[in-house]
Amino acid sequence: MIKVAVSGICGRMGQMLVKALAAAKDMELSAALGRVGSAGVGKDAGAPSGIATGVPVSDDPQELRKADVVIDFSRPEGTLAILPECVRLKKPVLIGTTGFDAAEKKAIEEASRSIPVILAPNTSVGVNAVFRLVSEAARLLPDTDVEIVEMHHRNKVDAPSGTALEMGRCIARARGQDFDEVAILSREGHTGPRKNGTIGFAALRGGDVVGIHKVIFAGTGERVEISHHSTTREGYADGALVGARFLVNQAAGLYSMADVLGIPR
Repeated sequence: MIKVAVSGICGRMGQMLVKALAAAKDMELSAALGRVGSAGVGKDAGAPSGIATGVPVSDDPQELRKADVVIDFSRPEGTLAILPECVRLKKPVLIGTTGFDAAEKKAIEEASRSIPVILAPNTSVGVNAVFRLVSEAARLLPDTDVEIVEMHHRNKVDAPSGTALEMGRCIARARGQDFDEVAILSREGHTGPRKNGTIGFAALRGGDVVGIHKVIFAGTGERVEISHHSTTREGYADGALVGARFLVNQAAGLYSMADVLGIPR
C-alpha cells in the first residue's frame, strides 16, 4: 500500500481526496494536515464527509514522516510551510495548489533538486488533454485573437485560475511568445483597440461552480472554441492519485501532469 499524506485536508479537494483514497485498493491515507488554528485539527480527517478514516487532522508538518508521498491542495503559504519538511524527510510531493508568485515558484523549483515534485495547475486528465489541444490550435491558427474565459465558485481566492494561466502559457509557447509580454490579465476603462498577438483573460466568480474554462480563437469570419467543464472534483482527485503513484518511483526533479500521462508537449 502506498501511504499518502494530504495537506489541505479540510478543504473541498482535501475531502474529495479522502473519498478517492478510501476507494483506492493500493493507497491509504496515513497523515492529514490542516492549517494552524483550523477547527478541524484533532478531529477525524474524514469527519466533514462523514467518513471514518482513523487519521486525525494535525497542524504539525512532522506528520509527513508517516507517508510515502504527499499531496498538497492548500494555499501557497501552506505549501511553502510543508515544503522544507518534505525535503528534510525526502518525501515526494504533488502540488495542486495554485496562485504562487515568482519567488514561491522558485522555492518549489529549488526543492525539486532534492525530491521529486509535480507542480500541477490542474490534475484532471481532461484538462491536461485540453492543454495539448490548445497548443495544437495555437500552431494551426497563428493569426487569430485568443481569449481565455474561466469561471469558478465564489470562494476561489486567485484569479485568473492557475488552469487558465497554464492554457495561456501553452498557447504562448506554441507561438514562440513570452507569456508575460503578451498576457492581458484584465481590462478596464478605455483600453483602445486590441493589440495583435496578445492573450486576453476574463475571470468570473459565483455560486458553487467547480470549474469552467473556454479558449476562444477568434478570426475573421470564424471562431474556434475549446472548452472544459468540471461538474465535480472527482476528476481532480483521481488525477492526483495517478500523479502520486507516478512520483513514488521517480528521481528528484520537477515534473508535470503531462509527464505523468505521457502527453507530448
